[in-house]
Amino acid sequence: MNVFIHELRGEMKLYSRSRELAFFTFMLPLIFFVLLGSVYGSGDKINGYRAADYLLTGMIGYGLIATAFAGLAIVLVIRRENGVLKRLRATPLPAPFYIAAVLLTTLIAFAVMAACLIALGMILFGASFPKAPVSLVATLILGGATFAALGVAITGFIRRAEGASAVINAIYLPVAFISGAFFSQKHFPEVLQKVADVLPLTYFIDLVGDVMLKGTQIWSEPKDVAVILVWGIAGALLALRYFRWVPRED
Repeated sequence: MNVFIHELRGEMKLYSRSRELAFFTFMLPLIFFVLLGSVYGSGDKINGYRAADYLLTGMIGYGLIATAFAGLAIVLVIRRENGVLKRLRATPLPAPFYIAAVLLTTLIAFAVMAACLIALGMILFGASFPKAPVSLVATLILGGATFAALGVAITGFIRRAEGASAVINAIYLPVAFISGAFFSQKHFPEVLQKVADVLPLTYFIDLVGDVMLKGTQIWSEPKDVAVILVWGIAGALLALRYFRWVPRED
């Protein structure tokens, strides 16, 4: 356990010292929220909710995919291709401890970011305090675990560190838009709505909205939970099959 705590502290320091990673995965969702929240008027409504409340749920979803999926995947690919993961395998540090420390660091960063978003929403835009805070915590853990699994899985399909950012951005940014992180899907073309219906981020944002704004308990939304879980399990299975510790030679 002492080895794991030591590794976790090291990963937290690496995350905080990486200015680019911290900015794009932690600060950017906060900046987007402040900018977009300033555009909407205090009386504007989106899907029956105050614009600030609705936007808050979307930004939590964007923060999730930016942190637990994009940021994690890019870091792991770069470390793999630079030989860092290969060297770690030769140390006494157990591989599960390393993976657990990296994943927990990502989840902690996301949790702090979500708390900052909620605080900013309440202070700047009069957003409501979450009506079901315990279920919200459970929802964030479920979403964090799912997208972290997907983030680890996608690393197996990225061949070069130089292309990691481009590939990940080409995936997570369209997913965030189509899933309704920035805008309501109500006026999307039908084809985009059908795509959104299979994306896990859509169900996560919907679940966050139900829990935060309606006070619905997480167990009262079995469909949303089930879809997110299925994606998480699929991501975990793909990660077990395709995750690599050594650089690709092809």
